[in-house]
Order: sequence, then structure tokens, then C-alpha cells
Amino acid sequence: MNFLAHIYLSGDNEGVIIGNFIADGIRGKKYLDYPTDIKTGILLHRQIDTFTDAHPTVRLSTKKLHKKYGHYSGIIVDILYDHFLAKNWSRYSNVPLNEYVANFYKLLQNNYDILPKRITNMMPYMIADNWILNYATIEGISQTLEGMNRRTKNKAQMNLAVHDLIEYYDEFEAEFTSFFEDLILFSKEQLKLIQE
Repeated sequence: MNFLAHIYLSGDNEGVIIGNFIADGIRGKKYLDYPTDIKTGILLHRQIDTFTDAHPTVRLSTKKLHKKYGHYSGIIVDILYDHFLAKNWSRYSNVPLNEYVANFYKLLQNNYDILPKRITNMMPYMIADNWILNYATIEGISQTLEGMNRRTKNKAQMNLAVHDLIEYYDEFEAEFTSFFEDLILFSKEQLKLIQE
């Protein structure tokens, strides 16, 4: 899953949200250097990624893309699924998406000192271009895929995946909706287990 899903699945605890958001940049046992709630978020992120990668519905989605994008297909599906979460946000949250995202950006700014360099380098661009809110539109997803593709020096051709999104839109959306129900339940269970 991508940024929005990880943030959402963290619940209301600010430390867990931060940990879940920064987790990709925290290798091995480095998570032990962080306060308890942030550690919880990092561990939750890892559990979510493991569950997602092994889920048969997610594999249906990645299979549509694998021939064209190879091992990048999983990354693309993470981004596409964030689109469907953003697009259908009111189904999952009573807080409007623009308000939710603004609160998240404020949380990052208020905790700037504990964020890894990788995140502090990315933050100004993320906030200025409002990446997370823009996931709700196909145009926003297209921009995200363009940016990701540039980071691979255009090897991945991920920018072209917006055409696959449009072609298989209803299938991807149905797969996301089915999978995300499972992921919500799994994340709640994992959060309880980690916090015990």
C-alpha cells in the first residue's frame, strides 16, 4: 500500500501514524531507536506490506501489469489502490479528505526533528504539490507515476500505467474494495497484537 493507506490504517495515534509513514526508510532493527508509538507504526507498516504482497486479490491486480512493468507492478498497484481509497474516501472516514491530509502534513511539520532525512527531503515537494490529496484524480495519479518513473531514470515506464488504470478501472476498483476490507481487519488485529 502507498502513503494514504498506511496513514489511514494507523488509526488516530500520531506516533503510530508517523512510524507507519516513515517505515520504508527504517532498515532492520533501527526502529528500536524510536519512541514506542513510532516503533509500533514501523512494525505495523511491515506487517501491512507482508500481508498485501501475499494477498490473492492484490496478485490479481499485479498480474494485469506484470508483463509490461515486471517487478514494478507491485509498486504501481500500491499507487493505484491509494487512488481508489482517495476517490472513495467518504466510505472509510467521516473527516473530509482535504482536511485529513492537511492535518497529516501539519503532524509531519510538528514532528520534523524526528523524521529521517529521506522524509524531510521529500516533504516540501509532497506538501507543495499536495501528492496525497491528488491521488483522488486520474490526473494526480498520472503525475505520481511520472515522478516515480523519473526516479527509475525512465527504466520502469511506470508513467504508462495510467493507461492500464483507465483500461481496467472497474476491475482494479473492485479488487481494491474487496482487498481493503480484509486489510482494515488485519491492521486492527496487528495493531492490538503489537501494542500488547
